Amino acid sequence: MALFRETADVSVRPAVPGDEDAVTRVQVDAWRATHAGTLGGATDLLDVDVMRTRWHDAITAPPGPGFAVLVALDGNRLVGFAAVGPGQLLALEVDPAERRSGHGSRLLAAAVDRLRTDGAEDVVTWVLEGDVARERFLGESGLGPDGTERALATGVRDVVERRWSATI
Repeated sequence: MALFRETADVSVRPAVPGDEDAVTRVQVDAWRATHAGTLGGATDLLDVDVMRTRWHDAITAPPGPGFAVLVALDGNRLVGFAAVGPGQLLALEVDPAERRSGHGSRLLAAAVDRLRTDGAEDVVTWVLEGDVARERFLGESGLGPDGTERALATGVRDVVERRWSATI
């Protein structure tokens, strides 16, 4: 027998101290599931302890005005996160097992709301070459590539990111 909820028990809220473990887990799992081929093994070299420390710092002591970390919850389980800075969507990841459940859309909407509240009129984000699912998601959400590219050295191979943007 299938159980159905009368109301969805999903939400987005600001990250709080203690969320850094789950945020790190989501990021590592998402990067390994999505980017392992593109990054040529660099995802196997991730320093999880350093990542956890950086997320703790971002949550407890943002580097300046306009920076925030938001988390998506399914019940009391953290299943995704977004990080914003002035006019930028710095990161948005959802646990690979929870994708296509609306968490990414809720996170993006909350991130854009936060950017607007902070006075932004535009949003930019970067997409790693070959991340077709993210391109589709962002395109369906109203963002598009603006022709700007940058090369990143991963320590294993160089990769290309393309900037996507939209007026908000």
